[in-house]
Amino acid sequence: MIGVDLGGTNVRAAAYHQDGTSAGPKFSEPSQAKEGPEHVFASIASVIRQAVDTAECPATSVGIAVPGVVDDAAGVVRWAPNFGRFENGVFYHWKDQPLRDPLSKLIELPIHLGNDANLAALGEYLFGTGWGSAKCLVMLTVGTGIGGGVVMAPDAVFGQAGGPLVLLGGNQGGAELGHMVIHHHGPDCSAGSYGALEAFCQRDAIVKRAVHRLMRGRKSALMDMVGGDLARLSPRHLSEAADQGDELAIEVWAEVGEMLGVGIGNCINVFAPEVVAIGGQIAKAGEWLLGPARRSARNVAIPALYEYSKIVQAQRIEDAGTLGGAALALEAAKWNKTLSS
Repeated sequence: MIGVDLGGTNVRAAAYHQDGTSAGPKFSEPSQAKEGPEHVFASIASVIRQAVDTAECPATSVGIAVPGVVDDAAGVVRWAPNFGRFENGVFYHWKDQPLRDPLSKLIELPIHLGNDANLAALGEYLFGTGWGSAKCLVMLTVGTGIGGGVVMAPDAVFGQAGGPLVLLGGNQGGAELGHMVIHHHGPDCSAGSYGALEAFCQRDAIVKRAVHRLMRGRKSALMDMVGGDLARLSPRHLSEAADQGDELAIEVWAEVGEMLGVGIGNCINVFAPEVVAIGGQIAKAGEWLLGPARRSARNVAIPALYEYSKIVQAQRIEDAGTLGGAALALEAAKWNKTLSS
């Protein structure tokens, strides 16, 4: 399968075998997200062709992870705020934008579409911490924003079902776990709400906590790391400083982890997951983030549900998008085979 990760800056593609192992090199090109749909289609088609041409065996289908609300049945992106075009200085984002049909004119393979966070969860379920058999996996991807995905085994729901089951919701836009409100008088976030998990734990919020302390005169190795230029500060610097025992960095991770843990505890109460996987680049902070998150989640979640859940760092952080797309293509092929038989 060819997995595609469509991002606001770049589009990436890679080939995978059915067990989730790599079947070829990865390719990346600028996605041209704000240049209009025709440019985006051309970029997607280009990386797919490169992945197909260099794959170890013939490609059978394509799965595309899209950052937005996706209707795979219709082949349409219902809403994607980072894609569109400028007209007279006004940016018009994608709304009800056909994607499968235009790409099918450029690529002669079956194409499947899905939300990027949902597909990252599916890939992690099949080929990462979900072992392909977990009763339920909840994934939070922590980065520029916070995405969410929920995958369940058939025996985690009542009634007849195949599996694995990815929660999409009635209009295919569900599992936006980053937008659950954990403190309704908290800061605002990109969705216009106040006190959402994303507002506390996204990349810029983490950096802002550190900058505020530094501006108040706190001593920290962080200043030397960025050469005194606070505009360069990133979560990676905070992780490196925490590893050196920097008090300020450890404080920031403890606070962010505490808020993340509130969200995790709520997810445990709702979904009773066997695995809570924390992905995204910020998850690389490891125990500096996850330790406080576990302690906080323990105080929020129902004890019997908390004891059942494992809160861990995702295994497939680096290729979550492309692997998720490939996982969608794989599961769609299995489903279509079942229907035809």
